[in-house]
Amino acid sequence: MTEAPLPTHCDVLVIGAGPAGSACAQLLARAGLDVLLVDQHHFPRDKVCGDGLIPDSHAALRRLGVYDEVAALAQPVAHVRCTGPRGGQIDVPGSLSVLPRKQLDHVLVRAAQRAGARLRTPLRFEAPLVEGERVVGARFKPADRGEGGPHEIGARWVVLATGAVPQGLTAAGLCDRHTPSGVALRGYVHCPSLVGEITQLQIVWHRRLRGGYGWIFPAPGGLFNIGAGLTGSHRVEQGKGRKREMNLRQMFDAFCEVHAPAAVLMRQGELQGEIKGAPLRCSLRGGRWSRPGLLVAGEAAGTTYAFTGEGIGKAMESGMLAAEALLHERDAPDAAVQQRHEASLRALQPKFDLYDLASRVNEHPWLADLVIWRARKSPRILRRMSGVLEETQNPGRLFTVAGLTKLMFE
Repeated sequence: MTEAPLPTHCDVLVIGAGPAGSACAQLLARAGLDVLLVDQHHFPRDKVCGDGLIPDSHAALRRLGVYDEVAALAQPVAHVRCTGPRGGQIDVPGSLSVLPRKQLDHVLVRAAQRAGARLRTPLRFEAPLVEGERVVGARFKPADRGEGGPHEIGARWVVLATGAVPQGLTAAGLCDRHTPSGVALRGYVHCPSLVGEITQLQIVWHRRLRGGYGWIFPAPGGLFNIGAGLTGSHRVEQGKGRKREMNLRQMFDAFCEVHAPAAVLMRQGELQGEIKGAPLRCSLRGGRWSRPGLLVAGEAAGTTYAFTGEGIGKAMESGMLAAEALLHERDAPDAAVQQRHEASLRALQPKFDLYDLASRVNEHPWLADLVIWRARKSPRILRRMSGVLEETQNPGRLFTVAGLTKLMFE
């Protein structure tokens, strides 16, 4: 922790220095507000993620003025390779790259600091400070088991960007569902011999991975991010009245058995550290987005796509939307700020709903076979798949009943 005394007050207190929190803090600090950015870890720090940066991430990074810095560090990628249960493949072009979150998040934190935000770590959020119904700050404890008791920081506004784990939302009284929308497991494997062989973002659907998918993403320096994810883990199986059970490590092992490049990677490469898991909060569901004095941003608000598991770009976007609500309604009543922030998130909801529909391919992997088969025969369908990546096409046109019917007869 820095030697400087901990502040006791600020204009805006941003809790969580991931992509959403750092993006929010940067925009607010740029506008001249006194912003305190707090995280429970020192930076640089690891974060379990697929590390893929798709076009919405690139757009947000440009807006934050850090695209060139990230691009200089990241591994550029030209395609997503989709592989179906029967082994059919299609390479979907897109503006893509890969950068481990340990590096990406550090870039974003430093950008917020350059803009004038003050960073304080490691502090663990315990509870909001409340006057009546309004949040007026937060109480923290040192997160490194060092000496020191709780510390209170007052603020005109608090932005909660604590990620997918429910503790922050619960403490703030905004958690509607404690179970995650999905879960994922990933590891880093160093394997220079495969650098020229695995050059795409590889996503694999298979009946043994039903409910999710596996992936291999090439990162800089001969490193590969390999993992398996399960979406819809919070749902109750129809007619069974119980949550679906899935051993993620077994799913990861199955991925390495059914996808030959994964098997080669694990056999020839050297695992870096442990294989780690993390929850996902998807589709803008599972928690409320505000209360008087407090706004929610990032994965705490559910900004991950259910279909792809991608959430970095939308997390940054939601952080910027929170900042815009605070700046646009700077002297307005709480209700006006809340209304603007929630309206901006609701405007994104239809897009998340479409990706939720598209996630049925995770439950029914044969759909991937069908779409891949048709895309290999139709440049128009391949362009449509690329448009899904670029967010210029509706994913529901590929994976709804109506979309599949049209797909068969185009």
